[in-house]
Amino acid sequence: MKRPLVYPLTVFYDASCPMCASEMQALRARDTRGHLAPVDCSAPQFDDEEGLLAEGITREKLMTLIHARDARGRWLVGVDCFEAAYRAVGLEGAARLWGDRRLRPVLQRVYPWIARHRQTLSRLGMNALVRLMLRTPMRH
Repeated sequence: MKRPLVYPLTVFYDASCPMCASEMQALRARDTRGHLAPVDCSAPQFDDEEGLLAEGITREKLMTLIHARDARGRWLVGVDCFEAAYRAVGLEGAARLWGDRRLRPVLQRVYPWIARHRQTLSRLGMNALVRLMLRTPMRH
């Protein structure tokens, strides 16, 4: 059994990516309990104020795959991060999908490819698909 997460869950994401920004915006819109603390690691002013370098987490790692850290300092990367973030905002069905033991091996192989090609996928309209799947309008 997994140790329960302690909120807030700090999610380090790439806001320069329209797909990533759409997803985080949709999750924030559903975060009525204040369980998510999003941090844009693509921002020019992003630095090590979180003390990440001491933990071996570099900006390059954060920009390669999505990361999250719970209030106790437990790190989640990639698929684990998505499962936790969706659960944090009450999207239990989506969290179960990310955590499904049968799908997990596929998701763990596919997600790094998606992350590597996220800007191209955004240009192809994937950010609109993310908004549609999460049923939240994009604010400008």
